Order: sequence, then structure tokens, then C-alpha cells
Amino acid sequence: MSLNRDTRPPATLSRRLRQATLRALPHHLLSALMRAATRVRLAAWKNWQIRWFVHRYGVDMDLAEVRDPRAFEHFNAFFTRALRADARPVCGDDGLACPADGFMSAFGAIHDDTLLQAKGSHYSLSALLGGDPARAAPFRNGHFATVYLSPRDYHRVHMPLAGTLREMVHVPGRLFSVNEESVGAVPGLFTRNERVASLFDTARGPMAVVLVGAVFVGSIELVWAGPVAPARGVRTAVARTWPGEGPGAVRLERGAEMGRFNMGSTAIVVLPPGPLTWRADLAPGIPVRMGEALATLG
Repeated sequence: MSLNRDTRPPATLSRRLRQATLRALPHHLLSALMRAATRVRLAAWKNWQIRWFVHRYGVDMDLAEVRDPRAFEHFNAFFTRALRADARPVCGDDGLACPADGFMSAFGAIHDDTLLQAKGSHYSLSALLGGDPARAAPFRNGHFATVYLSPRDYHRVHMPLAGTLREMVHVPGRLFSVNEESVGAVPGLFTRNERVASLFDTARGPMAVVLVGAVFVGSIELVWAGPVAPARGVRTAVARTWPGEGPGAVRLERGAEMGRFNMGSTAIVVLPPGPLTWRADLAPGIPVRMGEALATLG
């Protein structure tokens, strides 16, 4: 049974108007402008941006590998900053490690090909992974966890389990906001937004980690491919495969960095059927941190 608690506010006229406005915005143009603005190296501009952001969102720079806000070459370098090596301990071998800092959006069981987006709203596993039913087949009736990264969060994404990269699928699409309000209001949001799905072979079977783009996300980067999305001129899903061993193989340990968002967004972890016990205190809306156990794997 999928676990979810509906914490969304009731629909109002102002909320519906905000969503209608969001649908009409030129998402990719706005994201391109944001990308340019956050990479300006002019000291006065980038230092002002960083100071404002640290104050506005209460960013704890003591956790950062580089603690001086003025030391970053531009705002995006600050935004995707590394943390101290001891800032995020990674859970043990029997745990499913949280892939990112953020808030739990939804988690639970996949019912055949259907995942929970928000109470009363669901979406297709096959669509999430690029529209190929064969790619989704190993995960049917499995498990999923969705983590929302807010602007104040650490924006690197890490491996929930150790794994060997098998396939990467870039799926073009819109760039709706992925905040709580939008997730509750835009049907199939995670299958409409641009996204990158990475599929791994692990000791516990296949695993997919999907990085979902959003408005103002300058790009999604992966450690083995560099910047991947957004990409101009891409109209259909593009899949690439990697060798399981030898030259070119990509093997990442549990807790290793796999990618990053160049603004806030969402990471979805998908697992096949099998023994799994969610953490007792886990609930939608609670803060989570990269490396902590979301579940115990049997």
C-alpha cells in the first residue's frame, strides 16, 4: 500500500490562477536566462547573489567544503557546492540511502505500472522511464521514493545503493515547478517534465534514479556524462548504454555522487519487488538528508 498524507491546501481561485500562469510561461527560456544569470563571474554581482541567498534561506556554510561565500567563482558554483566529507554519513549495507537533501514527497509501493504523485494523483512508471514498457517491467509492483529538493538544500544527488550503470535515458519535456503545490495540481507532472533516468545493476537487482527537471533548473549534470538536460532540439527520448565491465564501465558506491541539479528539483528512486521495510517515522513532508536510511532491505 502506498503511503501518503495529504498536506496540500484546498484549491482556491488564486491557486488556480497561479497554476494557469505557470502553464503559460516559456519554461525553457526562463531556465536559460537563469542559467546565464547564475554564471556571471563579476565579483560584485555574484557576491551579492550569494549573500542574499545565504541570508534568505538560512544556509549553513559551516557544512560546506568551502565555507567562504566569496570564494565561489559564480552563484551556480555556490549553489552546487560540495559538503564537508563528514557532513552526511551514509547508512549501512542493509539500508536504502536517501539520494539527496530535501523533503519526502511520496513513497511506497508501485501498483503494476502506477506510482503515487500526490493524494488522488498518480502517474505511469513506463512514461517516467521514457515510454518503454520493457524498461519498466522489472520495477512493476516494486517500490519508489520521491525526494523534493528546495532551493535551500544541498543540490548534489548520490547513490542510494552501490551499482553499475547500465543505461541512461534523457526524456525531453516541459519544466513545470515541482514544489508541493504544483505536484498536487499538475497531473502526471513527473512524466511531463524533462528528466534523466539512470538505470543501474545492483547486488539487490535493478535500480533506477530519475532526476526530474523544473523551471529555473539551469541543467542536470551526471558525473559520467556532464551536462545532460535541458538539450535543444531533442523531441524524443534518447537512450545510451554502458558496458557492465572493462573500459568505459561506470561503477559507483553507495553514497557516491552521481549528479547534481543546477537549481532545485526532484529525485525519484525506483526499485523492483522484494523485501523492503520503510523507516517507521518516514512520512510525506518531513525533511530528509542525503545518506540516511529511508528503508531497510531484506
